[in-house]
Amino acid sequence: MEWITELLTGNSIAHAVLIYAFVIATGVLLGKIKVGGISLGVTFVLFMGILVGHFGFTVDHTIMHFIKEFGLILFIFSIGLQVGPSFFTSFKKGGMMLNGLACLLILLGIGVTLSLFYVFHGDISIPMLVGIMQGAVTNTPGLGAAQEALNQLGREEAIGLGYAVAYPMGVIGVLLTFIILRAIFRIKLEKEEESLKSQKENHETPNWITIKVANESLVDCTLAQCQSMIRRQFIASRLFNGKEVIIPSDDTHLALGDILSVIVNNDDEKAVTSFLGKKIDYVWEDSENTMVSRRIVVTQSKINGKTIGSLAFRTAYGVNITRVHRSGIDLLARPELYLQVGDRVTVVGSLDAIAKVEKILGNTLKRLNEPHLITIFLGIFVGILVGSIPIHFPNMPMPAKLGLAGGPLIVAILLGRFGYRLKLITYTTQSANLMLREMGISLFLASVGISAGAGFVDTVVSPDGLRWILSGVLITMIPALIVGVVGRLLKLNYFTLIGMISGSCTNPPALAYSGSIANNDAPAVAYSTVYPLTMFLRIICAQFIILLFA
Repeated sequence: MEWITELLTGNSIAHAVLIYAFVIATGVLLGKIKVGGISLGVTFVLFMGILVGHFGFTVDHTIMHFIKEFGLILFIFSIGLQVGPSFFTSFKKGGMMLNGLACLLILLGIGVTLSLFYVFHGDISIPMLVGIMQGAVTNTPGLGAAQEALNQLGREEAIGLGYAVAYPMGVIGVLLTFIILRAIFRIKLEKEEESLKSQKENHETPNWITIKVANESLVDCTLAQCQSMIRRQFIASRLFNGKEVIIPSDDTHLALGDILSVIVNNDDEKAVTSFLGKKIDYVWEDSENTMVSRRIVVTQSKINGKTIGSLAFRTAYGVNITRVHRSGIDLLARPELYLQVGDRVTVVGSLDAIAKVEKILGNTLKRLNEPHLITIFLGIFVGILVGSIPIHFPNMPMPAKLGLAGGPLIVAILLGRFGYRLKLITYTTQSANLMLREMGISLFLASVGISAGAGFVDTVVSPDGLRWILSGVLITMIPALIVGVVGRLLKLNYFTLIGMISGSCTNPPALAYSGSIANNDAPAVAYSTVYPLTMFLRIICAQFIILLFA
């Protein structure tokens, strides 16, 4: 039976794989258990790793270091690809306020963290406080970035212990903040629901309306001239001239009484309606025998990076592309909009014409299931190069680097947004992206837990451990409470506010709680609005704090 002893206690590859497989499998399984409707999910892998490490099971340091860093890269890169398409649009309009509040919360958290260093007279080191801060805001990538910065300084410090100690109260502290805010402002959820219904959450969501032309000044004007005069974007997908339904083009002349099927953004709806005529109810289903609407998935790689206008579908086939569904968002099909593989475009026209367009765009779902490994590993390659570039700042003991966390994140965001211009297919199915993310974060958390397990229990019951827990609570709740009060004074809806705080703390359990008390998607919308910038800033700030103050 010596082979069993060797397998459980040795330093072989088989031993390492066995330990990781056990930690991840049991951690994910136990993470599904809900307490009060909240579960830790994949984060429980960290605590399972601590338990295994506590009982003396370990893995060769070199093997563990590689697995930890590679897992972090996979996780970070997958997040970047996912949020890339919406990263820059998240700063528009209402998103500016939400992202501004998120930045304030991050800055307050950094302020509290640095203040605690002086309050405890330096008894808690800056790297450990950064680890505690990342646990307090449940930000695993930030922990990875901090450890990467420590490696650059040539220092070894088990900041994963601080992260693990602070994490549970990081989850609970945010939930307590929500309850306290609700009590302070005497918030009634029913009124917040009604308030949400009375306002349009997303001003750039395309609406489908029917307008009867009643503006005499537009008689004999073309649709292109109308758009030029009003300077608002709208798509006319169908036109009924009293005799037949046609697909209008830019050169189509209007007449009084023409009925137009128009797709227009919420913000522009009132202006376009008033300019053209009046909004009416009209049953377009009567024309379905000649004109139909179909949603086609772009799967042809040669379409990747081409604009809708350059394809000239309206001229060549007599069809209109009215909307583009991308990354969960509906976009108005403007001529200058670039198409990407994975886009779902709404096409209006005859069945024969749509069939021809379908052949050009692809609509072969099987192609979407094929992994595009070139983009992933090319992106990781470039990300490592970018992360290794030294950046010199005044008064810093050594140049900063984006590292193995920041470099791949920035490159992935840029690829997710602009990759089509390089003819790179950045689309991955949701399940494929989630698989990469979960695999990466599981490997990273297991590594952190196993390495921190040996001294975890002794640390928690020690005076240092109690100070760490207290520090984590303060870092979690003080910024969240201040930003929550500011948000309510700025008249933010409660559901939007708690979603924003959840995203600013990168706290999925808090988002789950927010969704459980809201009968709407406002928390999820706010969470996704601030999440990309928040994730980026927390990763970068974790490195800079250590390089500046450690």
